Amino acid sequence: MAKRLKFIDTLLQTLRIEELLGLMLIVFAIVFATYANLQFVMDQSLDSRDITLNFLRIVASALFAISFNRLILLHSENRIIRIARDFAPFLFVLVIYFNLQDAIFILNPTDIHYTLLKLDGKLFGLQPTVWAEQLYHPRITDLLSLSYLNYYFMTPILLAILYLKGKTESFRVIMLTIMISYFIGFVCYLLFPASSPYLVIPELYTVDIWQDTSFFSWLTYTIVDMSPHRVRDAFPSMHNAIVLLSIILAYRYHRPYFWIQLPLAAALPFATVYLRYHYVVDIIGAIPVVALALYLSPRLEMRWTQFQINYASPGDELGGNGVNY
Repeated sequence: MAKRLKFIDTLLQTLRIEELLGLMLIVFAIVFATYANLQFVMDQSLDSRDITLNFLRIVASALFAISFNRLILLHSENRIIRIARDFAPFLFVLVIYFNLQDAIFILNPTDIHYTLLKLDGKLFGLQPTVWAEQLYHPRITDLLSLSYLNYYFMTPILLAILYLKGKTESFRVIMLTIMISYFIGFVCYLLFPASSPYLVIPELYTVDIWQDTSFFSWLTYTIVDMSPHRVRDAFPSMHNAIVLLSIILAYRYHRPYFWIQLPLAAALPFATVYLRYHYVVDIIGAIPVVALALYLSPRLEMRWTQFQINYASPGDELGGNGVNY
C-alpha cells in the first residue's frame, strides 16, 4: 500500500496538467467504451469482427496509458522518452476520440444533427452544403481538400518548428492550449452528438464533388471514410476550432508561419461546408471553444503548478513542467 501511495504521489508531482486531464479522459472513455461494446454484443447490433476490433482498440488504449505513466516515471531522463512525451498528447487525442465514439451511444443517444440542419435552414433559408453544389469544380474540390488536410499537419509543424528552435516555453503554451481545446470539444461531442451532413442528408446531394479530382481530394475522402459512419463529431467543428486556435498562436509565437498558413486557414470554413463535413452552426460553435481554451489554459496551468508545489513533500523536486504565460 505504501509503495502504491508513493507511486501516486510521484505521478501527481510529475504529470503536466494536459497529461492529467488526458489520462482522466482516456480512463473515462475506456470504461464507457467497454460497457458500450458489451451492450453491442448482447444486442448483436454490430458485426462480430467490428466488436473484436473495438475490444482490441480498448486493450491497446489501456496499455498505452499504463506504459505512458511508467515511462515518464522511470525513464524521464532519457532524451528520446522526453521528446516522445512532449508530443504524446496528440496520441491522447486519438485514443480518446476513437474510444469516446462508442461511449457516446451509451451516455447520450439523443442526436442533434436534425436540429443543426434546421438552424442552418433558418439562418440561410436553405441548406448551405446543398447550395454549395453549384460551385462545384474539380479544382475547387482539390483546393478546399488541401485546406481540410492542412488541419492534420498545421499544428504539429508549428510545434516542431518551435521545438527545433529550442523555444520550449512557447511549445508548451501551444501544446497545452491545443489540448484543452480538444478536451472541451470531446465533452461537447457527448453533450451534442451529431453526424456530418453527408451522412445525414445524402439524398439531397445531386453532384459528386469528388469526380475528376486529384490526389489531395482522394486523400481527404479516404481519411474521412476510414472513420466509422456512426461517429458523432460534427458539433462543434474541431477542424475549425484547432485551425483558428493554431493561427492565433502562430501569430503570437511564429509570425512567418502565420503568414504562410493564413490562406489555407482562411479557406477552411468554406472547405468544411463545401465538402459536406459540417453545418455552418458547427463552425460558429467552434468560436466559443477557442475562446474558452484561451481563457482556461493559463489558469489551469497556474492552479496545477500551485497544487504540485503545495502537494510536494519537503525536499521533493518538481519536474519543471510549468508554463509561464
